[in-house]
Amino acid sequence: MAVRGTVAEEFEPVRDAFLRNFTTLGDRGAAVAVYRDGRKVVDLWAGTRDLDGTEPWQRGTAQVIRSATKGVAAAVPLLLHQRGELDLDAPVHTYWPEFKAHGKEGVLVRHVLAHRAGLPVLDRPLTPAEALDPLPGTEAVAAQAPVWEPGTDHGYHALTYGWLLDGLVRRVTGRGTGEWIADQIARPLGLDLWLGLPAHEEAAGRAGRTGRVEDVQPPSGGLRMRPKRSVTAAYDDPGSLTRRAFGAITPFPDQNDPAYRAAALPATNGIATADALARFYAALTGEVDGVRLFDARTLAAARAQESAGPDRVLVVGTRFGLGYMLHGSASPFLAPGSFGHPGRGGALGFADPESGIAFGYVTNGFRKTVTADPRAQALVRAVRTALDAGR
Repeated sequence: MAVRGTVAEEFEPVRDAFLRNFTTLGDRGAAVAVYRDGRKVVDLWAGTRDLDGTEPWQRGTAQVIRSATKGVAAAVPLLLHQRGELDLDAPVHTYWPEFKAHGKEGVLVRHVLAHRAGLPVLDRPLTPAEALDPLPGTEAVAAQAPVWEPGTDHGYHALTYGWLLDGLVRRVTGRGTGEWIADQIARPLGLDLWLGLPAHEEAAGRAGRTGRVEDVQPPSGGLRMRPKRSVTAAYDDPGSLTRRAFGAITPFPDQNDPAYRAAALPATNGIATADALARFYAALTGEVDGVRLFDARTLAAARAQESAGPDRVLVVGTRFGLGYMLHGSASPFLAPGSFGHPGRGGALGFADPESGIAFGYVTNGFRKTVTADPRAQALVRAVRTALDAGR
């Protein structure tokens, strides 16, 4: 397996771990990037751009990053708050009057970001065609009754998170979340990152084809992903909040369909390179080529714990700040102060302000994992090894 790209000398353990992902953990095509204090120290890629093809992965190959999209999308309301355009403690209906229906008067903006709104499911799931239209999803969550009293508990809003966030952003800015990201985040930072892949980028073949790969247990010493019986039962039960949350679009669209990739689903269909994901997180915590996104107060708010404990949807203990998962057993990042978001099946983006690290990993091979894919975790451990060796 030929690993291409560059790595700073002290981060060679990341190259070694990246290669092992292909030789022992079944990766087919992937890339990893790491920034430290705004400077790129790892930029590696290998394998094929399409899971089912032979064309080599290139420097600019992008992939669907599933729920790692949430970490990018969360920056939008936080930046609107930073600019004085959105109050995190205001009821959502202040900006979105239709949302007030069915007992949602007390849902605050921060509840949406922290997965505390009580709206992880839809009583009637959307069809794929409805999901690709920007309006039916926001209308559906506005009409949905909460399944628990908002603000009293948390549960992962796997798909509804995107419509909740987009409904807010549209009413505050007059633009969709994808448009706002393109203009205010991706363009200033020069990111190969899209929420709604433009037609010319689709025609240019910027995004590889994804697919399912078999789970491979890591060798001794790695993080073994053996779900608890309660977790397995929740995914198997059609009536559970878990199944209903992930089934808010039924059936789920083909993620290689150009129509799906052109749509903007802020919970799940962002498309990015590993470098773009890492560069984005680097700009949340510090300056990257003259651009910084979060000021100190917004950064502190993003990673301050809002939700913790048993998750009503994921059925494991989770921790959330405002829009970001926080380091914990269900979603381990680099260190206790790290924050970011995984994508179901593999992708991962996060930042660790204390060490200055920002990390991005994307792959074309999706697995069953939801929050802690062994391939991404192997790379995170390698980054930690490199930092420890440099102390």
